[in-house]
Amino acid sequence: MEATAMLVQLVIDEWKKQNKKLDDVLESIPADRFLHEMAPGKNTGIYMEGHLAAVNDGIIPLIGAGTKLYPELEAIFLRSPDKSGHSFPPLAELTAAWKAVNEHLYAYIATMQPADWLQRHTAVSETDFAKEPHRNKLNILVNRTAHQAYHLGQLAFLK
Repeated sequence: MEATAMLVQLVIDEWKKQNKKLDDVLESIPADRFLHEMAPGKNTGIYMEGHLAAVNDGIIPLIGAGTKLYPELEAIFLRSPDKSGHSFPPLAELTAAWKAVNEHLYAYIATMQPADWLQRHTAVSETDFAKEPHRNKLNILVNRTAHQAYHLGQLAFLK
């Protein structure tokens, strides 16, 4: 396997591994625990699940996989804090959104070639990308993998 293809696959595999770990943790938490804060004064589990779904939904347009599937989650879970007074969708809907977004991403990612990952993502201009070629689609996955690992550690407190 060519070096670029191997490195791209390593990043994709790690992102998928983090998704799987999150799936496992989310499924292991009793539904009533999602209403609790992960630590005193911190986010609740239901907010975190919505946040994770919204973040992954945001990957879709960044890598050219279409438009967000759940754009309504952005205002609640990305632009507002947990205690903002927003009503949250039911946990089952957030779980379904998390799974649907990831299935969509998995299907699209399977069609991408290694060179596609080194192209600019949609939030960076061509001019800026020429100066900073690391602002590519692969970097989105690297960043989101680290983001998921951070929140995975927080969710462990709900168990």
